[in-house]
Formats: sequence, structure tokens, C-alpha cells
Amino acid sequence: MDLYFTALKGVVEQSGFVALNVPTLIMLMVSFVLLYLAIAKGFEPLLLMPIAFGCLLVNLPLSGIVDPGGFLYFVKFGIDHELYPVIIFMGIGALTDFGPLLANPITFLLGAAAQIGVFFAVFGAMAMGFTIQEAAGIGIIGGADGPTAIYLCAKLARGILPAVAVAAYSYMSLVPLIQPPVIKLLTTKKDRSIKMEQLRPVTRTERILFPIVSTIACGLILPASVPLVGMLMFGNLLRECGCTERLSLAAQNEVLNATTIFLGISVGATMSAESFLTLATIKIIALGLIAFVFSTAGGVLFGQVMKVVSGGKINPIIGAAGVSAVPMAARVCQKVVSKEFPGSYILMHAMGPNVAGVIGTAVAAGAMLTLLTQ
Repeated sequence: MDLYFTALKGVVEQSGFVALNVPTLIMLMVSFVLLYLAIAKGFEPLLLMPIAFGCLLVNLPLSGIVDPGGFLYFVKFGIDHELYPVIIFMGIGALTDFGPLLANPITFLLGAAAQIGVFFAVFGAMAMGFTIQEAAGIGIIGGADGPTAIYLCAKLARGILPAVAVAAYSYMSLVPLIQPPVIKLLTTKKDRSIKMEQLRPVTRTERILFPIVSTIACGLILPASVPLVGMLMFGNLLRECGCTERLSLAAQNEVLNATTIFLGISVGATMSAESFLTLATIKIIALGLIAFVFSTAGGVLFGQVMKVVSGGKINPIIGAAGVSAVPMAARVCQKVVSKEFPGSYILMHAMGPNVAGVIGTAVAAGAMLTLLTQ
């Protein structure tokens, strides 16, 4: 009997129950909330669900899953060395149709204008006591681009990576909730009723040359942007060249899906109670929301300028799509318009600034790396 109780005592002492504490329980609750939002509410489930489960795994006491030699210790290699974000950019490029941007190049300016929240948040973060490197990582949240935020933080401010990654992906998933109020605040019903002309056809030659020329231009102007912009354009070239369909489909599906799983779990695995439950995390999440709101507002306000310059031919709503959440932000613009004016169609026009925003955020990250790593 004594042997039985000794064995039972040993099992209890080595169980995770003895190591549970309030911070760990809080983080387990955070993982449950994220799982609920992903599964029940459908908020970007392909990203949020792996992040939530990674958070759950890392906060189960005594599992050793992130210790040296543990499973997540090796899985995190891809995030610690910026592999996953770059591979995901290749997949995004293979999925992206740059035709709307090429058909109406002026919408590139809307993608640039929607980066204003990035720089607003940088100054705000510095005012709150963050270093310039940390502020740069926080600011990228405003571009609604999770892979770029992770890439930049892994380079400049690894200590705030968990909070930045969660904030970036959370706001990406909450685009349908955050953007409509900002759009309606900055536009009138007359603005939202503007119908835009049909886009011109884009030739195959234009589609092939665009990723090549863009890579060379960005690479010569901002060499630090090459990993992200270069792989984005490589993925797009696979899509458009017409002779690599198998590679394009692999980049769009198997490669992208597998990388998304490992990236999400790795991000979640950084959300241990010790690293996540800090005052800095609260500040980062708040600054991320401010950055995202200002990016949306910057795009819409510049859309108003373009509406005036074009003589009322441009619907300013499409400026809100200038953030990098592709194609969700463009779909939100379409939904806002069609809700008031059934039959009105601006989705393809909104895709121009939307894909421009992806390039814009990557270029902004490259500029920050260039300036802050000298």
C-alpha cells in the first residue's frame, strides 16, 4: 500500500497541476478566447486557430515542448530565422492578381497613403518609452500584415515579437469590424454611391514584366526589402508566366498551407505567461489598434483627394483597402457599398490599392531595416 501511495504521490508531483498558477491560467483562458473567435466567429481561422493552439500548448506546465530538444523548439526555428514570413510572401504572390493595380496604377498611391498609421504608431510607441527598433516593429501592425510584422520584429526587436504577432493577426481578422465605422465616418452617402468605370484589360506581357521590374527597382532602392518583395514577386511570376502551373499551385496550396500551420503554432508558442502578461503587451495592442485605424483613415482621406482630382470618378472608399489584408479589406469596401447600393460593384477597383498595400508595407519594413541596422 505504501508503495502504491508513493507512486501516486510521484505522479501527482510530476503532473502539470502542481505547476499551475494564475498567469498560466490567464493565458489558457486567452487561448480559449482565440479558439472561440476562430472557430465560432470565423475570424481569420486559418491563422488564429494555429496561434490559439500554440498558445495552449506552451502554457501547459512541465510539457517541455518548447525546451531545447522539444518539438516547438525546432518548429520555432522558422520564425526565429525569418523563414516562415518570407515563404508566406511567396504564397501570397502566387495567389495575388496584380491586374487591377496595373490597370489603374494611380491606386498605388492609395496603398502608400494607407501606411500612414505605421509611422503614426512609431512615434506613439517612442513617446510611450519603447526603443526606436521596438517602435518600428509595433508600427508595422498598422499595415495589417502579420508576416511582415513578424519578419521585422525578428530582425529588430525579438522581445516584443509575441505581442506584435498576436496584435497584427488579431487586427487582420477584425478588419470587417474595425474598418466600416472609419469608412462611414470619413465619407458621405454621395461618396459611397460613386460608380467607377470598368478597368482596362491588362496584357500578359505587363503581368510578366511587373514582378521582374518591381523586384529590381525595390532591390536597388531598398536592398533590405528584397527578401519580402523578391519572394512576393517570385510567387507572382510563377502565377503569371504560364509555364510553371504546378509550382504556382504548390506555392498557393501545399507550401503556403503547411507554412501557415507552423507559423501560427510558432507565434502561439511565444505567448508564454512570462513574456506575454506585461504592461508592454497592453501598450502594443492599443498602439496596434490606433495604427490600424489611422492607416484606414489615411487611405480613405487620400481617396477623397483623388476623388476631387479625378472630377468625382474615384470612389474614396477604395482607399481603405490600402492596408495589406488581402483580399479581406477589398471585400469590406465592397460590402459597405453594396449594403447601401445593391448592384454597385467596386471590388476590383479596391483590389488595386489592396495589393499595393502589400508592397507598401514590405517596402516600409525594408526602409526601417535600412535605417535602423546601419
